Amino acid sequence: MRALIQRVRQASVTVDGQVIGEIGAGMLILVCAMDGDSSAQVEKLARKIPKMRIFTDENDKMNLSLLDTGGQALIVSQFTLAADTSRGNRPGFSTAARPEVGKALYEEFIAAMSAQGITVATGEFGADMQVALINDGPVTIWTEVE
Repeated sequence: MRALIQRVRQASVTVDGQVIGEIGAGMLILVCAMDGDSSAQVEKLARKIPKMRIFTDENDKMNLSLLDTGGQALIVSQFTLAADTSRGNRPGFSTAARPEVGKALYEEFIAAMSAQGITVATGEFGADMQVALINDGPVTIWTEVE
């Protein structure tokens, strides 16, 4: 499973002109289930991300996690994180999980994050979404679990 994490001051996702999810300070998490992923990868990712120390402490050092700060998470599915750009100019997405598997794992990831007491907002799987954010730092972290 792959994720792109952005530390944000605020973020929102809009579908068909309606804001369907928004958060204040916390993380925007773009997530992609890869072919062969299962609940094991979901659990690893859901344990790892909230503990990532990417928020600043009183000394302006990145020592605090989402759990430490009580921040929120906006979780958005993004199959394009599976892009293979090794050949030509058109990315391939064949390494992404099939949509029905991806959706189930995305929903499982949301539940696993919520179960840790994190306030979670979401996008809509498979929808054409517009994501707005104020990246704080900027801090953007790529992570993947196998």
